[in-house]
Amino acid sequence: MTLSNKETGPAPGTISCEDIRTGTSAEVLSRAILDNLYYLLGRVPALATPHDWYTAVAGTVRDRLLDNWVKSMRLLAGEVGAMRAVSYLSAEFLIGPQLGNTLLCLGLTEPVRQAVAGLGLNLERLLEQEEEPGLGNGGLGRLAACFMDSLSTLGFLAIGYGIRYEFGIFDQVIRDGWQKEVTDKWLRFGNPWELPRPEFVYPVGLGGKTQAYTDDQGRFRVRWTPHTVIRGMAHDYPVPGYRVPMVNILRLWKSEAVESFDFGAFNRGDYYGAVADKMRSETISKVLYPNDEPEIGKLLRLAQQYFFVSCSLQDMLRLHQLKGLPVERFHETFTVQLNDTHPAVAVAELMRLLVDEYLLDWNRAWQVVQSTFAYTNHTLLPEALEKWPLPLFRETLPRHLEIIFEINKRFLDEVRLRFPLDDARAARLSLIEETGPKYVRMAHLATVGSRAVNGVAELHSELLKQTVLRDFYELYPEKFFNVTNGVTLRRWVALSNPRLTGLISEKIGDRWISRPEDLQQLEELAGDPDFQHRWRRVKQENKERLAALILENTGIATDPKSLFDIQVKRLHEYKRQHLNILHVITLYNRLKRDPGWTGPPRTVIFGGKAAPGYFMAKLIIKLIHAVAEVVNNDPTLEGRLKVVFYPDFNVKHAHPVYPAADLSEQISTAGLEASGTGNMKFSLNGALTIGTLDGANVEIREEVGAENFFLFGLNAEEVLHRKTEGYRPGDCYQNNDALREALDLIRSGFFSHGDRELFKPLVDSLQFDDPYLLLADYQSYVDCQDEVGRAFLDPARWTRMSILNTARMGKFSSDRSIREYNEKIWQVRPL
Repeated sequence: MTLSNKETGPAPGTISCEDIRTGTSAEVLSRAILDNLYYLLGRVPALATPHDWYTAVAGTVRDRLLDNWVKSMRLLAGEVGAMRAVSYLSAEFLIGPQLGNTLLCLGLTEPVRQAVAGLGLNLERLLEQEEEPGLGNGGLGRLAACFMDSLSTLGFLAIGYGIRYEFGIFDQVIRDGWQKEVTDKWLRFGNPWELPRPEFVYPVGLGGKTQAYTDDQGRFRVRWTPHTVIRGMAHDYPVPGYRVPMVNILRLWKSEAVESFDFGAFNRGDYYGAVADKMRSETISKVLYPNDEPEIGKLLRLAQQYFFVSCSLQDMLRLHQLKGLPVERFHETFTVQLNDTHPAVAVAELMRLLVDEYLLDWNRAWQVVQSTFAYTNHTLLPEALEKWPLPLFRETLPRHLEIIFEINKRFLDEVRLRFPLDDARAARLSLIEETGPKYVRMAHLATVGSRAVNGVAELHSELLKQTVLRDFYELYPEKFFNVTNGVTLRRWVALSNPRLTGLISEKIGDRWISRPEDLQQLEELAGDPDFQHRWRRVKQENKERLAALILENTGIATDPKSLFDIQVKRLHEYKRQHLNILHVITLYNRLKRDPGWTGPPRTVIFGGKAAPGYFMAKLIIKLIHAVAEVVNNDPTLEGRLKVVFYPDFNVKHAHPVYPAADLSEQISTAGLEASGTGNMKFSLNGALTIGTLDGANVEIREEVGAENFFLFGLNAEEVLHRKTEGYRPGDCYQNNDALREALDLIRSGFFSHGDRELFKPLVDSLQFDDPYLLLADYQSYVDCQDEVGRAFLDPARWTRMSILNTARMGKFSSDRSIREYNEKIWQVRPL
């Protein structure tokens, strides 16, 4: 078989070198895998480990990306055309395993499956070899990954910038019901998807002092002499679009010492001192989100944030200059999106680079800055809006603090002109908090330094304008937008739920994977008995798959025919996993009192990580396990109620979870969840939602129909009213027998082997404080769960609701989000 079309190509029966790198037939792919195994890894098939085979397959697939990847790099460098690019700055990119997603995007899943089968291998087992990249924690990082996917699919030139963490946040293991954190060594076998770029290295200063001087043209200047200088080296990851030639770049920075080895110290016998700079410098990119409770943790986290934005801006300026354009036109080359406040110091850093390094005057530099940045806010929780103690900021970034002071001075002059004699307003708007200890307010810096500010759901954006950024909205109403979050259907349906993907594509074609609005065509099938039967069969097979994984990972046997009631997300009190477990205890009490109760069998599944220093969240995990121990081992229940905590929840482990859910728990206190994206993943996969009017739940309910959404609880306005009027959770406890029984059972030690003290902090918090209004919403939640049970017992009704959820969720594609960002904020031209 001749695969080369060159005139001087090889003889018949041979495969050209070019085809080995780019060919897509099973035969060529099989040969390429063997070549990579031998020439890249130095292995022969007889001695290769499963991970060796995975690496060889990954390298083979990556080869098929490289041509388009290089073209994108040339576009960024201005070698081809003069396109404006989106730069996405994020402290997290939770990209998930890459092999399966890349095969999907390239349309190579079946050819590669055939190729590896011909080598005696199983593709699914090879996919299991891939480590979860430890580059993010939760929704923020996953959103960034979805957006990068959509930017590529829609043909927008983009580059994502972040940190190449050597260790992820942590691997979660459960010991005696408690979360224990284990080092996430995701890079221990290397990563076949990254390309180190030692030619792209930038210096980053920390600490030191500043000195004012007048240059030879009589202009005021400041010289910063850092105490420490480290280097950031680029590592690139490909981000392919779905069935399009665009392959964008995710560029992550690794910290290094300027000099990694001190020969003088070594020769003096100071062997540790010889590598001290290397160890200190590499700490910057060592771990995702160091514990910032101690002062040294705060310092490291601030240093991390500055490190990656400085490297990124220096890199963007280099790319801009490759186009031969003056620095004053930087914003014509890049529009930079700040994903929350973690990269907000970029505002001060770009000013420093423009004023101190490129010698622009202040006003022109500020115009460039404000024309470059846009800021996405992700939280309404005041404690989550980053602010840095002034002494710490001065110690770490002395020049930047001077720049922030100058920005603040000029900004407050503008405020006083607009609102004369309103000192209280000026104090609220100031970039420096001066009530008590002084802090630098990073959300304020991002807002002042950006041309646009957006929330991530309609409710969140309105509350943002009414609460934490109200004064800024009154000052700059034209800056504020809403862009509701979305998720990529490529990973969260097509890849993770191939059975459902096959069924949908059989009926309406596969265009919906990149045109989610096509899912609406499923509406006309929602009542079709045959289609309903096939839909239920897909769901049942997905539940059986998850049940097998639960048994393998936890030892708990579950009934796939039961209602799979799932809540998987970061552990936090406002997300109210403990409201869910209170309902479990209520169900348990009912079944004990009335064994003939007619509700459906239910399997309640939890998953998610608690921050290492968050005691109450970790206590909730312990309570879930304690309740599970009692419930799962009570023979009188006859398996009608099971409780599972699925450990170490991440992107890889999420793939089988969302497709298996019957019920999606989105039960946060109204007004506190910015958007949520798990709610979208569940609904797209046909789960029904029980939830409050919080975050994107509001819009999901509008889209899928109120009759296909289980609503309970206070809304945001009612929550505020209850708190303002003086909320007394003790009254809820006294006036509700079922609630009192559930809390008293916990307090009695029934779930803790008689230990009354173990869960006392949690029960006391609910009974005497309850900041997230669990007890206020408890009865509404229980009643709504009863309605869920009745609906589940009617398969035709439930299946129709499930189909309509999927059919009406096209709005919540990240493709739509990216189009809105571009229309409202970026205004860049796609390829």
